[in-house]
Amino acid sequence: MQALKGARYLTSSAVKQAVSELCVPVPWGEIRGKVWGPDDGRPVLCVHGWADNCGTFNTLIPLLPKECKYVAVDLAGHGFSSHRPRGVFYQFPSYLMDVLRVVDALQWSKFSIIGHSMGGNVAGLFSALYPEMIDTVVLLDSTGFLPTEEKEIPRVMRQGFDELLVFEKKPEEKKRIYNYEKAVERLRAANPSLSEQSAHILLERGLVQVKGGVEFVRDFRINLHFTHHFGAESEMQSRIKASVLVVLAEDGFEKIFREPFQKQFVKAHIQAYVDRNHLVVTVPGNHHVHLNNPEVVAPVVSDFLRTKLLSQTQGQTDTQTSKL
Repeated sequence: MQALKGARYLTSSAVKQAVSELCVPVPWGEIRGKVWGPDDGRPVLCVHGWADNCGTFNTLIPLLPKECKYVAVDLAGHGFSSHRPRGVFYQFPSYLMDVLRVVDALQWSKFSIIGHSMGGNVAGLFSALYPEMIDTVVLLDSTGFLPTEEKEIPRVMRQGFDELLVFEKKPEEKKRIYNYEKAVERLRAANPSLSEQSAHILLERGLVQVKGGVEFVRDFRINLHFTHHFGAESEMQSRIKASVLVVLAEDGFEKIFREPFQKQFVKAHIQAYVDRNHLVVTVPGNHHVHLNNPEVVAPVVSDFLRTKLLSQTQGQTDTQTSKL
């Protein structure tokens, strides 16, 4: 494929047919990802959840409309992407900047975005800050914004700062080496919503071979608390101009939130989407249903993309043709 403004497409014998590897240079290294679909397809950016990688879309994307070009990225510190420089936090503004760098390299001025979990929060925030760039938004088991109680922000910010300072004072530890089976066990213990097959898929970009076994590649700093919380989420949500699809799992992320304010936050944002005539659908499954059981999620997402994105494209094409 032709390189686009700093974006490079890499070929690999390990990559399945019709899928290529994306590499976007950034100031501290590179953002990596995977690409499906035709060069001239409608652009769709796919953003994974916390501690996952772009492999989270491996089973879903092949079931979605073939008229789209899907680019799934490994956010910084995840998968094959470079870790952020020493002393730097992993925060939502930084993830938003990752997205901006990628779409700039791809020369996308208008695109759709699909986000799972934390990636859904990135998708929601980006769509609010750059509403003119977004065609459609798909939130997979996410409402697009992290539940935040304003009175708790100072405490959580301080906790994040203190954690990073403690982390930096520790002697640099060698990463623990596992055999592959133990790595699978560890991942599934930390993410009970993953099926065994899904764990294997994520570990394709989650491990690196070393002497004596394998190591996890993600940056441990992603475990530290966020120090940046946007607040005024309702105002941010109202700035989204694109059509939105929210796909909630029956046994999904809402089960994680125990605090009353978190449940109220989720309920309020879901209702706000409904009030603005966006689509909210609940499907059977858990937090990783899009990866574990893509056949449950794909029809909903495909119908949404065809109705809100591809049908408009066809309408524009028909109008242009009639003027010739």
